[in-house]
Amino acid sequence: MQQNLRCPSPLPGSEAASAEFNVVIAYEDFETGNRARRTCDLLAETLGSSCRFSSQMWKFEILGMPKLREMAVHDAGLADIIIVSCHGSNELPAGVKTWLDLWLEQKSETLALVALFNAPAQDPNQADGIREYLAQVARRGEMEYFAQPYDWPGKPQDQQRVSVRPGSPWQEEALSMLSVVVQEQAIAPRWEY
Repeated sequence: MQQNLRCPSPLPGSEAASAEFNVVIAYEDFETGNRARRTCDLLAETLGSSCRFSSQMWKFEILGMPKLREMAVHDAGLADIIIVSCHGSNELPAGVKTWLDLWLEQKSETLALVALFNAPAQDPNQADGIREYLAQVARRGEMEYFAQPYDWPGKPQDQQRVSVRPGSPWQEEALSMLSVVVQEQAIAPRWEY
């Protein structure tokens, strides 16, 4: 699934009026996909009109199918940002881990890996394991890592960001805005069903 978004205001210091910014979203279910989509939309609004957003969304269960996973690996190789959105109450499926490993084998210029979580119903420590796994993926890929702030009882209200390489001023601006967007999504009210 692909959607191109025009950003409403220009990026500071950008030279090209139609720079492409690619985002790939891997998500667990409708709820987590919607949360990642809102994060992506907010980033597009924040960055401005001098870029054009392109996004692809891949559901976890699809990443378990080898042919489709291969397509998702290709998309990830072209991405500026990868978002993994899940509840955090289960371990990441084997297909998602395989997808991440195959993506890392490519030489990509991905700027950041972002982890978004809904508060887990059972074991909040399960999400800690996923956070650490995704942080290791980001380190191996030499990219920024953003993990949504903890918002469960007993957890600190902070955002995890791991920097691994310096970028251009435009990239630093985009990453700074991404940090703000991830934080805003974490403190946005949740609707209970």
